[in-house]
Amino acid sequence: MTKSELILKIAEMNPHLYQSHAEQIVDTIFEEITKALSDGSRVELRGFGAFSVKERKSRMGRNPRTGETVFVESKRVPFFKIGKKMHERLNGLVSDGEDDMKD
Repeated sequence: MTKSELILKIAEMNPHLYQSHAEQIVDTIFEEITKALSDGSRVELRGFGAFSVKERKSRMGRNPRTGETVFVESKRVPFFKIGKKMHERLNGLVSDGEDDMKD
């Protein structure tokens, strides 16, 4: 699903909203998640999963084309851990109608 498909789905499920309002909602959610992660915070969406930032230390790597050894600087990378309900749903442990992931 793309961002535009998500916006369309939200607008369809909420006929009282204009599509532009649904787009603002989705943009706001993504902006707030991004802002929280850049501040080093963790974002948890119950039943879905949790976003966090992991620190990768500097290291010596290898250029795959040349085989040359290169220095790779330390960096922060986003990390997502799937929630229990999402895991159960993906693995067929919960039927689609049984759990609407609203918790």
